[in-house]
Amino acid sequence: MELKRKNRELHIDKEALSTLALAKEGILGKVNKLMNKAEAQKVNESGFYKGSPMPFSFIMAPSGKRNQEIILSAKAGETLDLVVGKEKKGELFFEDAFEIDKERRVRNILGTYDPSDPETKVLLKRLGDYAVSGEFELDFNDVKNAKEKINNARDAIGAKKVTALMMAARPFHRAHERLLRMALDKADLLVIFLLKPHKTDGFSYDLRYKCLDYFINNYLPKNRVIIIPFENTYIFAGHNNSVLESIAAYNFGCNKLVIGQNHSVIGMFYDQNQPKSNLDRYKKELPLEIVILSEFVYCNSCKTLVSTKTCPHGQHKHIRYHSNSLKALLEEGILPPAVLMRKEISAIILSELFPNRFANVEHIYDDIFPNAGLLEDHDEKDFYLELMNLYQTTSLT
Repeated sequence: MELKRKNRELHIDKEALSTLALAKEGILGKVNKLMNKAEAQKVNESGFYKGSPMPFSFIMAPSGKRNQEIILSAKAGETLDLVVGKEKKGELFFEDAFEIDKERRVRNILGTYDPSDPETKVLLKRLGDYAVSGEFELDFNDVKNAKEKINNARDAIGAKKVTALMMAARPFHRAHERLLRMALDKADLLVIFLLKPHKTDGFSYDLRYKCLDYFINNYLPKNRVIIIPFENTYIFAGHNNSVLESIAAYNFGCNKLVIGQNHSVIGMFYDQNQPKSNLDRYKKELPLEIVILSEFVYCNSCKTLVSTKTCPHGQHKHIRYHSNSLKALLEEGILPPAVLMRKEISAIILSELFPNRFANVEHIYDDIFPNAGLLEDHDEKDFYLELMNLYQTTSLT
């Protein structure tokens, strides 16, 4: 009996695998293969692939000496195994290989080229000198499962108007709450694509999911809102981020995308007093309604959360919701004021960031907070909630 010869291997990371999966499941429109040199050049010049919007070429140039040797010696028609770690996750049906211009590739994705920039360094590190082209098959169902979850949720309530929101929720704050409510107000179904980067900064995907899930289950009609993990891979890193998000939302089955005006790299500008963005390039080819909402702030005069577009008071009256600053407070163990973050959300985050922070949290709890005199079990989440209640006591302040 003739034994089947083992295929040679290309080693890629989880981020590359997730990017390939987006294409394989049709989330990037008509892009369903790794482009050859001629296709890549045409897409880079036109911004389209087979009439479908695509802001830059879809190629893969895996780094590493061994990968490059395999690519240069591969023959047309050869099958190469796609390996992540030590596990085979797919096969590439090799068509051709071609040399890439690394600087141009970085400019295509990021919109600029600065070798000292951290994002540029990361992208350059993952780029080899040669790209592969060809069709591929994957053993990776995350994106397929996400599509099925959206379809099931839509069918369960007969939703016609499906609105998408892309968010990191790092951390989830009051302005996010307002954004969700406004998006849901005009939708049958709201799909929240929770960004899932492959590098964590302490605010893990699971933690952010837990906070968002808590809010949905307690303060929104939960049968009309679903959370979908969205692989925020390297192709979403640059100035075409919002364009790719709109392409993805449309191909996931949504007919509206809501984004905030302070969304990163949205490219906002004004033309004859009308707000425009780099999304306008694909308006005709992408039948997706895109709503750009103004920034939300808390106004000390209005005494509520308002849009900067509708509030008559100036910046000196506004409290802004800067995620990085809120994140910095939480990372230092400081409980943010409830006007910035819902106290239950803060308690979830702090109890996870600082597990077993206090030697005897129940003793402190019983000493400080009112109780019925009964023996009760309290965890650190309960402690932070009660602490916030004391912060909000005003008769002595």
